[in-house]
Amino acid sequence: MVLMRPDEQIPILPAVGSEPPPEPPAPPPPPEEPAVRHPSPRQTLSYLRGLLQSHGLEPKSKLGQNFLIDLNLLDLTCRTAELGPEDAVLEVGTGTGSLTTLMADKAGCVFSVEVDKDIQRIARYFVGDRPNVHLFFGDALARKNELRAEMLAGWTELAARHGCTRRKLVANLPYVIATPIISNLLISDIPVDRMVVMVQWEIGERMQARPGTKDYNALSVLVQALADIEIVRKVLPTNFFPKPKVDSAIIMIRPNAEKRAKVGDVPRLRVFLRDLYVHRRKNLRQALSGWPTGPKSKADVDAKLAELGIDGSIRAEALDVEQHLRLCQVFG
Repeated sequence: MVLMRPDEQIPILPAVGSEPPPEPPAPPPPPEEPAVRHPSPRQTLSYLRGLLQSHGLEPKSKLGQNFLIDLNLLDLTCRTAELGPEDAVLEVGTGTGSLTTLMADKAGCVFSVEVDKDIQRIARYFVGDRPNVHLFFGDALARKNELRAEMLAGWTELAARHGCTRRKLVANLPYVIATPIISNLLISDIPVDRMVVMVQWEIGERMQARPGTKDYNALSVLVQALADIEIVRKVLPTNFFPKPKVDSAIIMIRPNAEKRAKVGDVPRLRVFLRDLYVHRRKNLRQALSGWPTGPKSKADVDAKLAELGIDGSIRAEALDVEQHLRLCQVFG
C-alpha cells in the first residue's frame, strides 16, 4: 500500500459536474512495470479531516459514516480475509477508498458499493485506473430483508470477467445496515467463502452468544446454524473519525456447508426465528400457541414439544441451535 509523503498536498477534486483539467501526456510505463496509481489516502485523523474539509464534506451520521483511521487495522482486515487472485471481494461502504485500494492489490477483483456520491468521488480519485475495481453507486439493500439485485449481478459479472472462483465480503460496514447485509448474504445462494467485517461490538457478541445469555436471540441462532464465527479484534472508538459512541469489532464469519445442509430450508428457518423471537419473553407453550400462521391449542403444542423432548415452560432463548432446528421442522 502506497502512502502519501509528508510534503504532498491533499488532492482537490473538481466540482461535481465539471471536468478535471487535462493532464500532460506521459510516456507509457515499460510492460513489466505496474501502472501508476494515485497514492492511497493515509487515513490519519488530521489527513482525513483535512481531505473532507477541502471538499466541503462532513461525515454523515445518518449513513453510519465512521472512517477507520488506523492503517494497522485495515491491514489486519486484509490479512484475516486471506485475499488472493482467485477472490472476488464485495465491499459495502467504499469510504475514501483506503481499504478498497489495499484489497485491489491482493484480490482478483473488488466490487465496492457506496451510497454517498460525494465520498465516492474521492474514492474514485484514489482508485484511479485499477481495472480490477468496480465502484458501484447506490444502496446495497433493496429493502430491509433483500440485497440489491443490481449489486449482486454486478459482483457476479466482475468475478466472471476476472476468472475469480471465490467470493468474500470484506468491509468496514456502515453500522446502520451491518446486520441485514450479513444475514441476507448468509441466507442467499451465493457461495461466500468468508466475511471479514467491522461491526458494532454488541453485534459481534450477539452473533456468537450462547443459549441462556442476554445477547442470545434470533440472529445468534441464524448465524450459528449456518456458519462459524470468530471475533478477531475489539476496536475502540478512538480508531474512527468521527468517534462512534460504542466499541466495534472485526469479525470473521465462515459459512459452513455441513451446517447449511442440516438446516435444509434456510429462508423458512429465518422466518421461523423472526416470528418466534417476537414473543421473546413468553414461554414456548405461549409463543407457539399464538403462532402467526394460526392459533394452536396448548394441548397440541404440549404434545409436539413432548415428542421433541423440549419443555414448553422455558423460553426460546434457553434452546441451543439444534433444538431450534428441530422446533422449526415441526412448527415452522
